[in-house]
Amino acid sequence: MPGAEPGACPICGRPLPEGAAIDRHHWIPRTHGGRESAVLHVVCHRMIHRLFDETALATRYRDAQTIRDHPEMARFIRWVRRKPPDFVDWPRTPRRRSPRRR
Repeated sequence: MPGAEPGACPICGRPLPEGAAIDRHHWIPRTHGGRESAVLHVVCHRMIHRLFDETALATRYRDAQTIRDHPEMARFIRWVRRKPPDFVDWPRTPRRRSPRRR
């Protein structure tokens, strides 16, 4: 967020918790020579990589403001701001079925 306070996620603006609910995001992917990074919530980081491939991140979405301005990201931010700072949205995986007995 513009003028986001220290310790806040640069994408959603919520406070960053300590522990497993945070990730480091390279604004320009390392595969494209990027070095600068920031700490984000895991859910914010996952959403960035769900929406943008590495080429898009390297060429167009190189900073927090540009990422926040994307319509789908803006919708996600409105949704995630209602969640607690340590919220992690784990993907659901189907349960394995045991083999049929004959």
